[in-house]
Amino acid sequence: MARSKQKTTRGSLFELVTIVAVALGLALGIQAFLVKPFRIPSESMVPTLDIGQRVLVDRVSFRFGDPGRGDIVVFKPPAGADSNVCGAEHSSQTACPAPTQQRSDTNFIKRVVALPGDRLKIIDGAVYVNGRRQKESYARLDPTCGICNLPQPIRIPKDHYFMMGDNRGESADSREWGPVPKEWIIGKAFMTYWPPGKIGVL
Repeated sequence: MARSKQKTTRGSLFELVTIVAVALGLALGIQAFLVKPFRIPSESMVPTLDIGQRVLVDRVSFRFGDPGRGDIVVFKPPAGADSNVCGAEHSSQTACPAPTQQRSDTNFIKRVVALPGDRLKIIDGAVYVNGRRQKESYARLDPTCGICNLPQPIRIPKDHYFMMGDNRGESADSREWGPVPKEWIIGKAFMTYWPPGKIGVL
């Protein structure tokens, strides 16, 4: 009887360890390939997302399609973002037209405001694409910040996306360090899950 109990105990322990290992493997696999959690590190996306708020990021959809204007995305910015350096010389009247060739190791979250081939300019913090002011009810505009008036248009390069924070006066973004190559985009933020009072779809 004692040996039978020992075998049963060992079997149960082995089963528990196996279940935990499989669950952990699935969780890591989901995060690596399907969905990734992300914590908002700064006020650049206020009022849409607050500091410390957490979102889930879809890592799959952009493998089969392209980001669209208005998408909130997590990405690796150009290395120039680490010190707000543009990858090309440009006028003080234009946004940065090209990124540095290397990418940063930091994850950023911003909104896509312009697509490859678009002509973009910024007036009073508002985005103009191909000559038309965009409807941006989510944005906190600022007509006075140093990079909120860039009235001479630039053209977004092929396979690049122009990123801006919703909090236009408090966001370091593509205006300073340039558009982001598609291959550096990690995924689309699709819902908030923390804090509980702000759970919802983006």
